[in-house]
Amino acid sequence: LDSARFRYFLSQELNISVENIQTMVLGGHGDTMVPLLDFTSISGIPLQDLIKKGYTSKSSIDEIVKRTRNGGGEIVSLMKNSSAFFSPACSAIEMLEAYLYNQKKVLPCSAYLNGEYGYKDIFVGVPVIIGRNGVEKIIELELSNETKSQFSKSVVAVEELLEKCKKLLV
Repeated sequence: LDSARFRYFLSQELNISVENIQTMVLGGHGDTMVPLLDFTSISGIPLQDLIKKGYTSKSSIDEIVKRTRNGGGEIVSLMKNSSAFFSPACSAIEMLEAYLYNQKKVLPCSAYLNGEYGYKDIFVGVPVIIGRNGVEKIIELELSNETKSQFSKSVVAVEELLEKCKKLLV
């Protein structure tokens, strides 16, 4: 969902088909999510190269990152009395098809971490391979120090939300 939103915003900025943009978002859902700029490419061309060549600017990309992080709230405010449902449904269908048809698709999904990325006993958004056995593998990326720090903050935000939810059950 968040990765699709990020791809869409980039496609609008670059005036390029969303199908040519490869990227993903890690972490929790909300303002601590981590769009992976270092792993974003347009038909194999790194986003950073397009910034250097003047196709867009770092400040424009920073605004897109901000809009991506706040995109859920933007949609809810536009829909007034409802919530977003179309994008989550599309994302769920993509995961379901990967499972049913054993597509071995790499998708960013909330997955149970058991030591991956240095975290245990938590579900958080990471790249996974989905096939007939569900989440068949978690892909651990080499993250920059800045991205690791952002991811850590996102994991902490997920943990804090989880604790709040647990208190509601008591």
